[in-house]
Amino acid sequence: MFKNEEMEINMGPQHPSTHGVLRLKLKLDGEIVTSCRPCIGYLHRGVEKICENKTFFQGQVWTDRMDYCSAVANNLGWAEAIEKLFGITVPRRARYIRTLLNEFNRLASHLIWLATHGLDIGAMTVFLYTFREREAILDIFEAFCGSRLTTTAFRIGGLREDLPPGFEKLVRNFLATFPDCMNEYETLLTENRIWKKRTIGVGMLRAEDAIAMGVTGPVLRAAGVPYDIRKAFPYAAYEEMDFEVPTRTEADTYARYLVRLEEMRQSARIIQQCMDGLPEGPVMAKLPKVLRSEVNEVYHATEAPKGELGYYLVGEKGSLNPYRFHVRAPGFINLQALPMMVEGNLVADVIATIGTLDVVLGEIDR
Repeated sequence: MFKNEEMEINMGPQHPSTHGVLRLKLKLDGEIVTSCRPCIGYLHRGVEKICENKTFFQGQVWTDRMDYCSAVANNLGWAEAIEKLFGITVPRRARYIRTLLNEFNRLASHLIWLATHGLDIGAMTVFLYTFREREAILDIFEAFCGSRLTTTAFRIGGLREDLPPGFEKLVRNFLATFPDCMNEYETLLTENRIWKKRTIGVGMLRAEDAIAMGVTGPVLRAAGVPYDIRKAFPYAAYEEMDFEVPTRTEADTYARYLVRLEEMRQSARIIQQCMDGLPEGPVMAKLPKVLRSEVNEVYHATEAPKGELGYYLVGEKGSLNPYRFHVRAPGFINLQALPMMVEGNLVADVIATIGTLDVVLGEIDR
């Protein structure tokens, strides 16, 4: 009757706090997690193999469907990888607009992260607040390209068309109100004793472990490593932007929350610079109607909201489509650190730790 045995339970794949169809096989000793094994593959759609059978122009659409909260960032990585493969130079105005939209995407992604992360832990009000600003960002995407979620925002060589009338007003109105909105989020959460109790010291991942696991993005920067591809290997117009890379050293869930909040402020700062310094000129390079590749290979990395998003492309002589395509998805790499972060902690902390990783299963299973 009183013997002590470990219990095995499944968390997911049908679970509101696993942020998609993620299954965790947990072994519990009472309420302490002794083993955690993530099981993925429930959403696999074969995006990489599909893109190998599509032309370079057609592949852009499929990148929207990976991390569907970061479609613009996915589009940018694909477009720049193809441009690197073919040696295409993008006009400066197009690079500025790409940077602007990419930072809006970072804001939208971080806002939905904060909404769902707060909801997981029991903070419902912040969900309603963040979706208010996210809707305004999706309005900006819709004004630019007619789509809100799966945007297909860019084209190889630049943009489909220039900014529409009234776009600048939409952006500047958002920038005028967003700092106050950020203060509202912080008022709700940053010094809230329940929030701090649920996040401080939870899901620890030190710098040496994060580096060993290949973790990138806010999770790595919250461990004190100031690695950001926008600074380390600038792309688009980031070389001309003045911004900081937020870091913390506590390496816990609370630190990752603070890093993402500061990243949102830095994104707004970059957007302001893009609007103030937007150059004149064309938004599309001159390209042939058909792109035929040579025997070549490239790896191109960008700083997506969740970390390093890398596209590996191999070209085949005379082919209209990639011979090989592979994605280094940040959510996939970051997820492998989850067992290290939750083992030895309470089962309730598993929920907070999943939220702090900001997983999207469309990108993990792709």
